[in-house]
Amino acid sequence: MTIPQVVLLTIPGLRRKDLESMPHLSALASEGTVASLEHQFPAVTWPSQANMLTGAQASQHGVTANGFYWRERDEVEMWTAWNEVIERPQIWDRLKDLNREIKTAAWFPMLSKGCGADYVCMPAPIHQADGSEDLWCYTKPQDFYGELLAKLDHFPLQHFWGPLANIKSTQWIVDSAIEAAKKFSPHFFYIYLPHLDYAAQKFGPDSPEALAAVGELDTVIGGLQHEFEAAGSEPIQWLALSEYTIQSVDYVCFPNRELRNAGFLVTQPDDHGAELIDRQQSDAWALVDHQFSHVYVRDLAKLSDIKTTLQSVDGIQWVLDRDEQQRANLEHGRSGDLIAISEENSWQAYYWWLDDELAPGFAKTVDIHQKPGYDPVELCFDFATKSVPLDARLIKGSHGRAKLSDGETVLVEDPGQGILVSSKPMPNKTQLIDTDIFDLVINLFR
Repeated sequence: MTIPQVVLLTIPGLRRKDLESMPHLSALASEGTVASLEHQFPAVTWPSQANMLTGAQASQHGVTANGFYWRERDEVEMWTAWNEVIERPQIWDRLKDLNREIKTAAWFPMLSKGCGADYVCMPAPIHQADGSEDLWCYTKPQDFYGELLAKLDHFPLQHFWGPLANIKSTQWIVDSAIEAAKKFSPHFFYIYLPHLDYAAQKFGPDSPEALAAVGELDTVIGGLQHEFEAAGSEPIQWLALSEYTIQSVDYVCFPNRELRNAGFLVTQPDDHGAELIDRQQSDAWALVDHQFSHVYVRDLAKLSDIKTTLQSVDGIQWVLDRDEQQRANLEHGRSGDLIAISEENSWQAYYWWLDDELAPGFAKTVDIHQKPGYDPVELCFDFATKSVPLDARLIKGSHGRAKLSDGETVLVEDPGQGILVSSKPMPNKTQLIDTDIFDLVINLFR
């Protein structure tokens, strides 16, 4: 029996109306299906990818945000975790159970280091003692990055995130995937295409810059389709889907500052006199991620007061305690004791200092690892001052909210559904949720 060829493209920020400006992607759907795709909370990169790869929710697979607070060692880990943090089997694992002959590739999903796919490529810069980074990628097989380096030069990490983020990183991902397709011919190929993430957050999802990015991405997708189909011997089933959608925002709130003003968060000076969160002495602090935050509470006797404080914050719609998280299928040991969720037009910034002169040094740099939370303002780096401005109002687009229910009441409405585009018809597949992608892919190989 011939093994099918399936390519899955995950695209943050893709919306149904974007297809009007994407002739190549629209052509893929001309004889196939365009289905609505509903995302589950929290609709950010790591959890959304894990939902699709496992068919499970965050409460089951344990990927609760784009980073983790490891309570047992009092450490915050942002953007560096390996695949082992996903607590459920993934598509590549299940496909191997079906047929050991099925070859799989994982190209840039964020938690792919150490995953069970046969072929992998993922940024893995080498961090030096002086704080600098050497460009490199984790690949499987290990020596494949050397081959990519010889043909394509280094992965352009500076264009993957930060003020220089642009189509060059997505183009490199596509070019390297083409090389992998020619050499390895995987039957299932997962490719992450990040390009729509940048302008939509910095300028807003309907800005001229964001609309221009849609056209740039479509051109790259056209080249990918042409090269993959030329390299393969079997017809390809293309699946392209929204990883999440991005909404316009015009308000930002600061959970850590609110906790500080209420006396629950305390700081300590660093070696330069700047302020850092003192997690050992604070009753509560927030690990912030786009439109939600995990709030970790040291003294649970004060949890009710802390919840009341956050519920009163403008821009926050809902604050879930452990009981509410369980009813909403969100509770996990890695989650905060409280989860604060933004209003649709609002997002949350990680700042805790009240005087910008006391902000830690990393606040003004592009540093995705030291900051205990996601900082989209890094996109707005000021080249005149050579620093990241400390003005969170610059951000015009965000995400993370998704339809959220406790089984009886809708707590948070879905701010905007994404789509799934299939190059082949999918009968009765007009309305999907992100966890459906796991079974959808598996069933294509049965």
